[in-house]
Amino acid sequence: MQTYSMPIIDATRHGFCLHFLLVIFMLFGSAPCWAQNDSSAEADVSYRLGAGDKLQIDVFNQTDLTGEYTLDGNGRFTMHLIGLVDAVGKTPVELEALLISKLKPDYLVNPRISVRVQSYRPFYIIGEVKSPSSYAYVDGMTYLTAVAIAGGFTYRAKKDRVYVISGDDRNSKERKLDVNEKVRPGDIIRIAERMF
Repeated sequence: MQTYSMPIIDATRHGFCLHFLLVIFMLFGSAPCWAQNDSSAEADVSYRLGAGDKLQIDVFNQTDLTGEYTLDGNGRFTMHLIGLVDAVGKTPVELEALLISKLKPDYLVNPRISVRVQSYRPFYIIGEVKSPSSYAYVDGMTYLTAVAIAGGFTYRAKKDRVYVISGDDRNSKERKLDVNEKVRPGDIIRIAERMF
């Protein structure tokens, strides 16, 4: 009678291999997340703040100053110790420098501050869409995506172009743009009626 023996697995070596594979997966599997965070950080560097933006401001070792701040209709917010802060049109880095200058040296000797955009101001869409309104901005969205969020085009809509007043400059004139271009926070988007 022939007997068969089961192969014996070295538990130590097997455990090491699993641990090694897990470490490799964690390093390389999360790389796209790092890249995504880096790109959003780069976007924040050039982004100009405006009314409706919600900011996370961290002041190192100062819990009474650290927190979320929402810019009012004029692009301002109030901060303990320094009062009203005009943030409209500034980048997060420029706002950091402004806050440091207001806190140093009267209140803090060497303030360390970071400013992040927690959520962007909404965009507005009017004209020939099914649900004209304001909607939350999502980074990277196109004007066509904005139309979809607003319920899609009406049957009368001109579908190849949009008319936009830039959220970064309320004094700018309405511009005609392609539907595949990127939305900016605060944009006012108008969908025109097509001529029959």
